[in-house]
Amino acid sequence: MQAARVIDTLLDRSIVLGYGSLGLEARRRLPGWPADPPRMDGRVVLVTGAGSGLGQAACIGFARLGASVRALGRDPERARAAADGVRAAVPGADVEPVACDVSSLDAIRDFAAAEPRIDVLVNNAGVMPPERTRSADGHELMFATHVLAPFALIALLMQTGPARVVNVSSGGMYTQAIPGRDLESGDDEYDPRTFYARTKREEVAISELWAQRLAGRGVSVHAMHPGWVDTEGLRRAMPAFHAVTRPVLRTAAQGADTIVWLGAAPEAAVGTGGFWADRRRRPDHYALGPAADSQADRRRLWDTCRSLVERAGISVGD
Repeated sequence: MQAARVIDTLLDRSIVLGYGSLGLEARRRLPGWPADPPRMDGRVVLVTGAGSGLGQAACIGFARLGASVRALGRDPERARAAADGVRAAVPGADVEPVACDVSSLDAIRDFAAAEPRIDVLVNNAGVMPPERTRSADGHELMFATHVLAPFALIALLMQTGPARVVNVSSGGMYTQAIPGRDLESGDDEYDPRTFYARTKREEVAISELWAQRLAGRGVSVHAMHPGWVDTEGLRRAMPAFHAVTRPVLRTAAQGADTIVWLGAAPEAAVGTGGFWADRRRRPDHYALGPAADSQADRRRLWDTCRSLVERAGISVGD
């Protein structure tokens, strides 16, 4: 078993071997690979960004376990298409389309008021616009989607659940730190890949902070990264990277494996605040990357998010 752990760690640190499809398949063959999750009959799962890629694959994975799935798209057409895709893959699936532009805090507030119960919340919605874009609230769009939206959804849905939260980050977050006082990177020249990685770092930080806040309430909050996945978003936003890595890219189902596992497996309910990949906890910083975020930067991020969502009428509580 110790040898398996060493191999798993080497795969993780190698990045190229660990983040591709071969890394996942190698880990599956190692002793101690965590068991597949049990059935989820009777539980309600909300997946944001359900229209394609990881979100669609996660919805299908949860539906196959018998969960009642809420497939969230940013507009009714995308939500209906997402639900139809789940039904096509899992005939008889209990799936409902729900529409909400999660980059809008007002839309999130109105949406959550109509949701009576969520057992598992998966914050998967992601964007990488080619040029600097603002949300309806005036925030940098990736910050609004990757940071404020998960923060607000957790704050709102905690009133009726869920028991678990899974925030979908990116391995790219290892290359960035919380950007000090400039949390929306307004002072920097726009670089979509850098901004994406920064906001995914911030998403991991708020996952850990929410986990601390909700400790003792029976709620598990985790973040994860899916490895390198062949998605429409990757092909559109990073065509050169996609072309080079295509032979080793994971399918959407492979990338979503740990999302579904974290939402359903008993092991994921033991503890909270982890950062995961391929069903294992991973470090949230590496020695060769940026230093660990300071407590001051983490507190500033929390206070800023809290102020912004409360300004939109979303209470974070005491």
